Amino acid sequence: MKKVVVGMSGGVDSSVAAFLLKKQGYEVKGVTMQTWEDGEPHGLAIINDAKKVAKALNISHDVIDYKDIFAKEVVDYFVSEYIYGRTPNPCTVCNRKVKWESLLKYASEVGSDLVATGHYAIVSRITTKKREINSVEADSMDSERFTLKKSAKSLKDQTYVLYNLSQEQLSKTLMPIGKYSKDEVRQIAVRENIPVADKPDSQEICFIPDNDYAGFIERILVSSNLDIPKTGNFVTKDGKILGAHKGITHYTIGQRRGLGLAMGHHVFVTEIRPETNEVVVGESEDLFKTELKCNQLNFMGITDLPSPRKVTAKVRYAHQGETTTIKMIDNDKIHCTFETPVRAITPGQAVVFYEGDFVLGGGIIQ
Repeated sequence: MKKVVVGMSGGVDSSVAAFLLKKQGYEVKGVTMQTWEDGEPHGLAIINDAKKVAKALNISHDVIDYKDIFAKEVVDYFVSEYIYGRTPNPCTVCNRKVKWESLLKYASEVGSDLVATGHYAIVSRITTKKREINSVEADSMDSERFTLKKSAKSLKDQTYVLYNLSQEQLSKTLMPIGKYSKDEVRQIAVRENIPVADKPDSQEICFIPDNDYAGFIERILVSSNLDIPKTGNFVTKDGKILGAHKGITHYTIGQRRGLGLAMGHHVFVTEIRPETNEVVVGESEDLFKTELKCNQLNFMGITDLPSPRKVTAKVRYAHQGETTTIKMIDNDKIHCTFETPVRAITPGQAVVFYEGDFVLGGGIIQ
């Protein structure tokens, strides 16, 4: 009997994933990764729910302390990106550097080489022609790679936040709910009397349950004896001062609410300038761009990008995607040119490239 370690968050998705794997004949071991401080109510609720599910499914369950690595790899990254005027997606970093690395390490310690999660995505094995980076075909042999395919019920597809997983991580990963819709997953949970069947989905970043990003960043900076971002000026794109802002960590590209500017019509954050501590405000049309550059690349469905390629690109989790031509401009940078202007392209967010339903790779928007 194969053993698999399932990351359990106390939610319905990971709980049903554990149930489905046990039904398929795996020996399932549940693990909840503690990334919050001891005694924190939100964290205690997660552990209690995961334990209830494990008991109901009659599987073993452990809680592992990952506070230090989470603080270093995710929280510090999140804070520093906001300080530099960018808007990060911490899930893309957490998935690769914390969740998967930690789960695989733990799995190895308990005699397993498989891990599983409750993500809506499908792990796929594909073949590609081996090629040199200079676009000269090296040989005619096929190279096997692992990639992600969009969830069969794509309304809940989560491939965007998983684009950064490595080949090794993907090769050892199971995602059993990828072929189901959210409603179908809940129906399974109800039918099997899984305790969290009616638990609502989390809508915020897991380590900021009150959704107050700026307040969280300030608390981290104060606790580390670091300076809180100072107030500065709202300006137009040509430099006209419009008023005072509360600090650049309070804003992101495309934001309309909470600006406190009496302009007589809706205006939006169009740029953040950390070097001058300015937040640029403009009209809706100022948010539309036809190109971007990204770095910190991770290739998934391809090994490299020897020549320009037409793909679909998503610039945020909720983006439906837009046709773009991508080309390498140095060893770790891609230039994207969109056929149709895209709204609110945001530095710090991931851009993920698709061919049909398959992930080719992605990077961080500069």
